[in-house]
Amino acid sequence: MPPNLGLSDWWGREARKGTPVVVTMENPNYSVVEIEGPEMEEFSSAEKGRGKNAKQFTWVLLLRAHRAANCVAWLANAVWALPRAVSKRLANRSEEKPEKSRLLYKFIRAFVVLSLAVLCLELVAYWKGWHFQRPDLDLHLPEKLEISSWAHGVYISWLGFRAVYIAYTIQILSKFCIVLFVIQSLDRLVLCLGCFWIKFKRIKPTAESDPLKEGSDYKYPMVLVQIPMCNEREVYDQSISAACQLDWPRDRLLIQVLDDSDDESIRTLIRAEVSKWSQQGVNIVYRHRLVRTGYKAGNLKSAMNCDYVKDYEFVAIFDADFQPSPDFLKRTVPHFEGNPDLGLVQARWSFVNKDENLLTRLQNINLCFHFEVEQQVNGVFLNFFGFNGTAGVWRIKALETSGGWLERTTVEDMDIAVRSHLNGWKFIYLNDVQVLCEVPESYEAYRKQQHRWHSGPMHLFRVCLPAILTSKLSAWKKANLILLFFLLRKLILPFYSFTLFCVILPLTMFVPEAELPIWVICYIPVFMSLLNILPAPGSFPFIVPYLLFENTMSITKFNAMVSGLFKLGSAYEWVVTKKAGRSSEPDFQKSIEGLPQFHKQVSDSALTELSKEVKKNSTPRGKRVNKIYKKELALALLLLTAAVRSLLSAQGIHFYYLLFQGVSFLLVGLDLIGEQV
Repeated sequence: MPPNLGLSDWWGREARKGTPVVVTMENPNYSVVEIEGPEMEEFSSAEKGRGKNAKQFTWVLLLRAHRAANCVAWLANAVWALPRAVSKRLANRSEEKPEKSRLLYKFIRAFVVLSLAVLCLELVAYWKGWHFQRPDLDLHLPEKLEISSWAHGVYISWLGFRAVYIAYTIQILSKFCIVLFVIQSLDRLVLCLGCFWIKFKRIKPTAESDPLKEGSDYKYPMVLVQIPMCNEREVYDQSISAACQLDWPRDRLLIQVLDDSDDESIRTLIRAEVSKWSQQGVNIVYRHRLVRTGYKAGNLKSAMNCDYVKDYEFVAIFDADFQPSPDFLKRTVPHFEGNPDLGLVQARWSFVNKDENLLTRLQNINLCFHFEVEQQVNGVFLNFFGFNGTAGVWRIKALETSGGWLERTTVEDMDIAVRSHLNGWKFIYLNDVQVLCEVPESYEAYRKQQHRWHSGPMHLFRVCLPAILTSKLSAWKKANLILLFFLLRKLILPFYSFTLFCVILPLTMFVPEAELPIWVICYIPVFMSLLNILPAPGSFPFIVPYLLFENTMSITKFNAMVSGLFKLGSAYEWVVTKKAGRSSEPDFQKSIEGLPQFHKQVSDSALTELSKEVKKNSTPRGKRVNKIYKKELALALLLLTAAVRSLLSAQGIHFYYLLFQGVSFLLVGLDLIGEQV
């Protein structure tokens, strides 16, 4: 923890109560005492005319010097520990699995080699004085010996080649990306204004009537709860327990545990958990597929084909790490009453591990903006948004009339949402209904999740574009679906982020004729980051890491977008996101309060015994090792090379951006972010 430099004392000066502070120096054999109190005020008033006591002033200076020395020591330890951490990562590295397509990595590697060669040439030119060192200086006139040298000839040829051929191409590409950047920034600004309008007008989806009020003869509809899971050893008990505690009549509720696990020990644990709750009077069944095809979509499709499903009107879906509160169904299902066109009610996610490490904090910023701004604005003004795959309640009729769950993409949730929208069904998003879950704590898990979230939409866009064009939707809704929902937010965003900040910007360091304006590099990105962080104001200190990390993730999102758009090998790759099983005990205990009596029959001792049984039957996991991500490391070298080149032209803001962004890529490439740091 970094030492205090006295800033807290300055901020809290009025709150000091006069407690003596004794600071013991580490090396000297004496202590420095700083005395404050009522008696000190009398002393100050008595000595007011003669000035401060010199000895007291010396003590204060020694105290500040001691704190400054501690700060320097802490920084030195951090700098010293970084190379050791890097060497440890390299010694225990586990490289990425070979991919079918390495075109992007080969492109970046060739780009790095070329930039290093040009940098060497620029260094020679800088040393010889063959270029403008400052705009107000004249060009150095080379001597005959310099002109006759081969290096000078190569440099002159390079200047002519980049001015005629390279600069024009980069200028065209950069202008195109800047236009996309501005359009996407305006879209985000409009979304934020829409969210502000919702807050200002206090717009909130409400049920047309209150069927659950006392004295009403409301007939509770039949609700089916589905919990799809696959090898979820860490979190299976949390989701099942939370679903079994839902406050809904027992005879009107059925819970399906849809287990796709291929590990027999995990299946045994899940069956035991289901049996335990079944003995407590909960209507719960366990299903395991023999033919495990289609990932989550195939699992849900198989469950919906059961004969007893026709008796149910609604289905609530929760992933294995989600823990709905007991009143979840009472706060969502009533919205369907008197609203026959409503097909989906989506709740917000809330994260139990958002403060676990830097990676989870940065994810929390992104997801808060997604739910608070994107989902809420689209739900209020368009009655349409992408289904998040969990923490939502569907009208089963809407699923059936839209074709049900299909296995054609890895984003089956977005697929069914688009098809339902094409069939005229409306959606409602409830921002005040939150469901506990967790975000990935390791970069490896987060990277795989983001690859699926960005390759799947592009694959879906290819598949459903003809259906969108031939649908009966209005021209405005078709334009919103194609231009905004798919192209702008799923394709353009990763394209310009990677191209503009990871390709064009380093190029402009070697081709000064195509320099990017400052407002593109600094002003707009910072303003957009401020807008993104508004829904999570507690994360304001992380605005700079957030900006750098988002640009770092652009290579993963760009690669995923390309693979989904052109149906490359990884476009239909599904990897279950690894969970840590971090259940929030206070929230869990709070959720039990107010439950019907039959839910409380599970005692604390029974839950403790179950936890011990899980740990006893769990197979020990292997030692976690850090991975090496070649694309990120190659881009780190490229950006740092461009940063060195920017020093030659004294471009301050460019240098600092390239330096910090290059370090960000380096840390991510060495897996120095997340749970394994």
